[in-house]
Amino acid sequence: MSLILASSSPFRKELLAKLGLDFLTHAPDIDELRHDGETPKQLVYRLAEEKAAEVAKTQSGLIIASDQVATLGSGTQVDDVILTKPRSHENAIKQLQQSSGNTVTFVTSLTLLNTNTNNIQTIVEIFKVVFKVLTTKQIDNYLKKEQPYNCAGSFKSESLGISLFERLEGNDPNTLIGLPLIQLIKMLENEGVDILENQ
Repeated sequence: MSLILASSSPFRKELLAKLGLDFLTHAPDIDELRHDGETPKQLVYRLAEEKAAEVAKTQSGLIIASDQVATLGSGTQVDDVILTKPRSHENAIKQLQQSSGNTVTFVTSLTLLNTNTNNIQTIVEIFKVVFKVLTTKQIDNYLKKEQPYNCAGSFKSESLGISLFERLEGNDPNTLIGLPLIQLIKMLENEGVDILENQ
């Protein structure tokens, strides 16, 4: 069966490539706006399933879809504010000042859809990043060096962003970058795909 990643994210593509399996990519075009009364956890769960279903309209096989948001809340409350991509230096400074000394919760969903059987598996994984107390100069220097203006929360954990953190709390560091690989391996096994036997 074909393996299809329902994403245009270079980070997710790079993560999936770690597993050594051949796969295609197909970016879904869906409305990603948060619904009224929706928690971050409910939002990412819904979006992963919608992305998989959208790609299934034109592709067949095992479709992998994921979505992620960052919040200063728990991720389970309707009033949790989602940290968006800052898009500018000024917005990124504000975001990192908010995160300084606080915990940012990354809420990441993962869906695996088998188009042959319509079997769908979806999980949501939580990963927490505890920030150091940062000075304005540290924040400004980091942003000028890394320019993470297209990253939710205004940092890239896989590079210099690691210098902003006190500690990380979670089951799988890949989740923070955007794709929970440990959970994905379990889902693929449920569909009869053993990663180590397919090398």
